[in-house]
Amino acid sequence: MRRLLPSYAEDLRDADLVEAYAYPTGRPWVRANMVSSLDGSAVVDGRSGGLSSAADKKVFGVLRGLCDAVVVGAGTARAEGYRAPRAKQDYADLRAGLGHRPAPVLVLVSRRLDLDPASGLFVGAAERTLVVAPASSDPAARERLADVADVVVAGDREVDMTAALAALVDRGLTRVLCEGGPHLLRDIAAAGRLDELCLTLSPHLVAGFGPRILTGEALEGHRHLGLEQLIEDEGTLLARYTAT
Repeated sequence: MRRLLPSYAEDLRDADLVEAYAYPTGRPWVRANMVSSLDGSAVVDGRSGGLSSAADKKVFGVLRGLCDAVVVGAGTARAEGYRAPRAKQDYADLRAGLGHRPAPVLVLVSRRLDLDPASGLFVGAAERTLVVAPASSDPAARERLADVADVVVAGDREVDMTAALAALVDRGLTRVLCEGGPHLLRDIAAAGRLDELCLTLSPHLVAGFGPRILTGEALEGHRHLGLEQLIEDEGTLLARYTAT
């Protein structure tokens, strides 16, 4: 694994990646981590895992090791087989030194609350899972999930991502990692709350009709991001962009 930008470096180690992806201090920060094929698909056979690589998985682990909260749409959590994050020994000292919880909090964003309280999204979690839903969601479903998760109402008929992210900050979850899906990432960008995009460009052509990393109504005006870092490993490019 070698860094091409902002300065060249060979044989990046775990400590180098931790330094490269450290969160800014003194303010909340929303980072997204997504993967795309060369022709723009965010999935293969309905999942992003088919586009991953050893380098992508390594950075995925580092980003989780550094964050307070992993935010993901409920649909993506089901499709990708998510489980609530567990404490990882590899990052125990790092997290303790940074004053983090032993593991990130899983934050599920759901409009319909079609979630199974007995699933691995909730059972066995190192930190109590947080569910964000709009006021129009089923009150009975909110009550059922409240037995296994903290439920936050944000927005009326749709989840208000500005209010949702503010609720995370109120809980001390200021270093946020969004892992998608494409609809959720679009909503965060539309709210003007995306500070950073970590994009893995997988060296594959897949065609098909999979979504892009952002899907939904066009944003009002383009969001310009500046390239801060570029890492290469066996043809996979790992770019880090920040809002300008």
